[in-house]
Amino acid sequence: MRTLLLTGPGGSGTSTLAAATAVRAAADGARTLLLLRPGRRPAGLDDVPGLAVASVSPLTAAESLWTSAGEALGAVPGLTPPPSTSVVPLPGAAELALLARLARAAADGEADTVVVDTGPLESGTALVGLPRALRWWLDQALPTQVRVLGAVRTAAVRSGAAVRGPVDAVLDAVSPLEAALGRLPLDDPAATEVRLVAVPRAGAVPALRAAVTALALHGQRPAAVLARVLPDGGPGEWWARRAAEQDDALAAFAELAPLLRVAERAQEPADAAALAALLPAGDGVAPVAALAPSVDRADGVRRLVLPLPWAERAGLDLTRWQDDLVVTVAGARRSVPLDSLLRRCVVTGGALADAGTAQARLEVAFTPDPQQWPADLLAAEGSTP
Repeated sequence: MRTLLLTGPGGSGTSTLAAATAVRAAADGARTLLLLRPGRRPAGLDDVPGLAVASVSPLTAAESLWTSAGEALGAVPGLTPPPSTSVVPLPGAAELALLARLARAAADGEADTVVVDTGPLESGTALVGLPRALRWWLDQALPTQVRVLGAVRTAAVRSGAAVRGPVDAVLDAVSPLEAALGRLPLDDPAATEVRLVAVPRAGAVPALRAAVTALALHGQRPAAVLARVLPDGGPGEWWARRAAEQDDALAAFAELAPLLRVAERAQEPADAAALAALLPAGDGVAPVAALAPSVDRADGVRRLVLPLPWAERAGLDLTRWQDDLVVTVAGARRSVPLDSLLRRCVVTGGALADAGTAQARLEVAFTPDPQQWPADLLAAEGSTP
């Protein structure tokens, strides 16, 4: 299943361009599913061959989750859970609802291509990092030792040696959840394509740069920037100043990803043909490579390099937690697992190289920890160039 995520600053037209992208995909013969936010359905999507449209409501998703958890909640002595119609969704429920709908589409083989209107940039970048974040929470709540005990308990319940309780409903849900997360490689550009949508104004440039940094932290990079451009040749000083601002913004957008110009129209598209006409002819977007950490070595020091294009030093934070390196930047956070060698090293330095540019990268230095390296291996490490 190919997934296309469209996100942009508020008011940039992600819903309309997501619909246009879905209509184009369906016209090319792909079974296409378009996932929209509630109340964001553009006109002209009815009866498009090969296209299914679904509105993903956080409230409906929360009610469904609550209903499915009824067995575990009802088994707790003295607890009277409220009905699903009284559930108040938590913050972030919109991204969770989209993730659950994507997981269902992947499990059912519902479509060849899924186009998602993720809405604002913060929601789009959060959705990309959500599967990895949920795996992190699972690992914290159910570390290896607890999972072993859980497997023992599950076997005891199945054999009749133990009575089934609320904890067993939780344990039963872990494997399906992990399987669902495994079907959602949102941080892999080979399976998930991210397209940024923006009006070329000066204020959109820093917002898109921060989004590119946050996506890079999760290993993603945008495949294209869809810029809604004004027609040429407007009269008067206002138009000239606006056109100059647009040109400057377009030049900045082009540094972030391949630029696709979408001409502004006087009216909202009224049918599928008008939606498809919004996108440039043959808007085939070239695949992009993942941004993965790399490790090099010199003078007995290993260096982990994490590409973070357009990252700034402000808001950048780095900590070491057990076997992970935790990086915070552009309002996003990722826990980067260290390989077996780096786990036995200590962090001795860190710097953001080429800050504020497309080549920005975090460089973290590691040196062997004498308490975890045998003396002869430590000596060989120090003498090897």
